[in-house]
Amino acid sequence: MHFDLTQEQLMIRRVLRDFSEGEVAPGASERDKTGKFPSDIMKKLAELELMGLPFPEQYGGGGADSISFAIAVEELSRVCGSTGITYSAHISLGGAPIHLFGTEEQKQKYLVPLCRGEYLGSFGLTEPNAGSDAGGTQTTAVLEGEEWIINGSKCFITNASYAKNLALTAVTDKSKGTNGITAFIVPTHAPGFTVINNYEKMGLHSSNTTELVMENVRIPKENQLGKAGYGFKQFLITLDGGRIGIGAMAVGIAQGAFELALEYAKVRRQFGQSLSKFQAIQFKLADMAMQIELARTMVYKAAWLKDQGRKFTKEAAMAKLFASEMCMKVCDQAIQIHGGYGYMKEFQVERFYRDAKLLEIGEGTSEVQRMVISREIGAQ
Repeated sequence: MHFDLTQEQLMIRRVLRDFSEGEVAPGASERDKTGKFPSDIMKKLAELELMGLPFPEQYGGGGADSISFAIAVEELSRVCGSTGITYSAHISLGGAPIHLFGTEEQKQKYLVPLCRGEYLGSFGLTEPNAGSDAGGTQTTAVLEGEEWIINGSKCFITNASYAKNLALTAVTDKSKGTNGITAFIVPTHAPGFTVINNYEKMGLHSSNTTELVMENVRIPKENQLGKAGYGFKQFLITLDGGRIGIGAMAVGIAQGAFELALEYAKVRRQFGQSLSKFQAIQFKLADMAMQIELARTMVYKAAWLKDQGRKFTKEAAMAKLFASEMCMKVCDQAIQIHGGYGYMKEFQVERFYRDAKLLEIGEGTSEVQRMVISREIGAQ
């Protein structure tokens, strides 16, 4: 096995690290406090031609691989989880289903502007009564002549306030269960379509999390995404890729918290010496570094399998599960190393801790990941 990154991947890491430290980190705490969306950062990422990083160049993308995408998400998340999730969702949830299942016409119309960063990508799956049980979708789509009429609601949707169009699921044949769910591309400015942005969240304060309400929203027949009745299967495939993004976010947030803790341990003096001289702290830091590296390796493996066109459902679930739970533990220990100061916003690790919790919930809870892994290993 070959573990060295390619020259292109190393270049992407250098570019994203410089960008993150120069453009993203300086305002991260203030954005967390105010909830201001990082529109200026997204615009600059578009200027660097990074908003379509893993998509083909023919659609305005960067033609890079999934490992490069994971690296980009990791570097952004290392300084700001809100920026990391905004970017990750734009690509892995907003652009991916159009790239995977769209017609050539749909790709030209919707994927190209996403790759250019003209607006953000978004994805509507979760509903008030269909969270982990995504097959319990209640939003409906009825074909009337040459138009689909959509009614229903979605919740916890990332980026929708900044998306001109998004992919979502709706029931088209209730009698067929999950085989009666179809995907659609829906303009957010369509009459009857309302985006509500009023959640008060524990963390990721400057990311955009919304509700969607659809009341007799009419879209052209050609806005169906993929085959009728295949929407549920398509979105499960999309989620596999999205879990690589969440795993990368977890690695990035954990890395950022670890670096803050390591630096603090070196400069903070207690009992006449720096904290880093105490074996108890050394062992904490050693465990944190080990767990981060293990998670990073698993995330890159899942991304590599995806790039090879091989099945990666199990590995993506493992990467997401291990990385997200690891991230919570690392952020917890980062606060512990900081002591009382870790509880204060000024030292930032409490922000990392709050941001980390969502990673055990989004893109399938830890419990759902264990269900996926159990199924993939034949234990169900």
